[in-house]
Amino acid sequence: MSGFTLADLEAIVAARAAADPAQSYTAKLRAGGMERAGKKLGEEAVEAVIAAIKGDVAELTKESADVLYHLLVVLHIAGIGVKDVLDELERRTVQSGLEEKANRGKN
Repeated sequence: MSGFTLADLEAIVAARAAADPAQSYTAKLRAGGMERAGKKLGEEAVEAVIAAIKGDVAELTKESADVLYHLLVVLHIAGIGVKDVLDELERRTVQSGLEEKANRGKN
């Protein structure tokens, strides 16, 4: 089993985003701005949903990798780190998902 983490992917995305767009797909996405990167994330998410509905585990695995990559590109463009997202998830786990959802409108 690999020791590859989301932090590793985040570092790769950051390094490649700083490269020449002619040499790096990540840099090309970044140069296209949030609109281009966001659209690509949406496309990959739809492809993952289709694979899930079909029950195609191999394709869902591949599309999930695409979703994670493109999400990290979008987060990079927005200046949001993986740690920020994990901190938010941790904050939410102090209560059940149903409790968290019910309390959203009360704050």
